[in-house]
Amino acid sequence: MDRQIEETTEKQYISSSRGCCMSKKPEQSHIIVNQQRCCKLSSHNWLSGVNELNDGQFNYVEVRFKNGRKDFFSYPNEMRLNEGELVAVEASPGHDIGIVSLIGDAVRLQMKRKNVDMENKELRRIFRHARPIDLEKWFDAVALEDSTMHKTRVIAMDLGLEMKINDVEYQGDKTKAIFYYTANERVDFRELIIKLAEAFKIRIEMRQIGVRQEAAKLGGIGSCGRELCCSSWMSNFQSVSTVSARVQQLSLNPQKLAGQCAKLKCCLNYEIDDYIDALEAFPDCKIKLKTKKGDAVHLKSDVFKKIMWYGYLNDSSNMMAVHIDQVNKIITMNKKGKLPAELEKFAVQHESKENVEKTGFDDFASFI
Repeated sequence: MDRQIEETTEKQYISSSRGCCMSKKPEQSHIIVNQQRCCKLSSHNWLSGVNELNDGQFNYVEVRFKNGRKDFFSYPNEMRLNEGELVAVEASPGHDIGIVSLIGDAVRLQMKRKNVDMENKELRRIFRHARPIDLEKWFDAVALEDSTMHKTRVIAMDLGLEMKINDVEYQGDKTKAIFYYTANERVDFRELIIKLAEAFKIRIEMRQIGVRQEAAKLGGIGSCGRELCCSSWMSNFQSVSTVSARVQQLSLNPQKLAGQCAKLKCCLNYEIDDYIDALEAFPDCKIKLKTKKGDAVHLKSDVFKKIMWYGYLNDSSNMMAVHIDQVNKIITMNKKGKLPAELEKFAVQHESKENVEKTGFDDFASFI
């Protein structure tokens, strides 16, 4: 009997974590949830030690829900909230259960960063701390999400709809659910909503998301061997273009540059600023290096080693790596009308045509 109660308690804590990991040390009599170190949408309150200095009453907090969305809410003056607490918040209609993720002056800065008007009267409120009856109903609703998602997929397939149901999020009062889906084209899901309302006896909200948001919800392991950034810590997506790959001297291979969402990998933007700063010291790659042996053209660059690879126009069998200081020296000599005997004596490394494929170039001749 005690074992059954403990298993039920653990299931309830898993539901209440909503994306947080759990731990239970031998000396602890209870399970710790809502750990800020592991939740994707957790917020680090770097102003927690100076909140007492704020004389004015700031009645706004940040509340997160199913590890995929969070919002700002107001609360009455007599209420005292702490991070990690479960609260009942205003919803449309009814109420929802969320987890307080941020309090204090840090919320003010977050609202300013996200352009949220604090004077907006439509900003929703926190009703109260979640009561045991609220949590019990919430646990029951959360337990239905997976089965509801699978049944919805079957119903959508029976109706012949070209859409994919990615996730279902029940409202805390068990009266409404949000169905997240992806589709390549516009979908008429009016009949689907009718069937879902009949099957689950709840209000239905259909919310379309993009392929990046889909990958974030489904999760997975990237080519780097780590959990996908979008499902582990990223909450804001930035546009990624092939310019990022070109600047980093990467081969424009769609199979290597695309992530599991079939879009360009978000990590292409991580180091782009460092590459741009480093490339400022490089001479113009369009300038040919003139020697008595012949003109040499730029083929590729090793940005952080500050090396540029050149090859002769009349000899496509060899590539030579020249440090940028030597490249600038040759360009200066050419401007003065002087031609060095050959480029080889300035090179720090040689590479033959047979090894070109290892450097990321499939067609050496196309660069000459």
